[in-house]
Amino acid sequence: MAKKPHRPLSEDALQLVARRFAVLAEPMRLRLIQALFAGEKNVSQLVEATGGTQANVSRHLQTLLAAHILERRKEGLQVYYSISDPTIPPLCDVVCGAIEKQLARQAKGFGK
Repeated sequence: MAKKPHRPLSEDALQLVARRFAVLAEPMRLRLIQALFAGEKNVSQLVEATGGTQANVSRHLQTLLAAHILERRKEGLQVYYSISDPTIPPLCDVVCGAIEKQLARQAKGFGK
């Protein structure tokens, strides 16, 4: 199967892509996204899952919301967060899979 050729992106599109990757370039934000792969969670559950403080988790959640990566819904006094951008899980699968392969190759190289 032949690969589909990539179209060059406009300068505006490249800026948006760079901003998206900048948002994802923070380990705590990646922890939050990873914690949400199994489904929505409230802030307390995300604090527990990531080991962050409530203030830090809330700050990163706001950044992910502003970037339209997450969405939230309110139920009574609780706010629940979930992944809203359907491209995030496959993007993480591709990147994480590549990193795991790289780490496995490095481990084999160091074991010689």
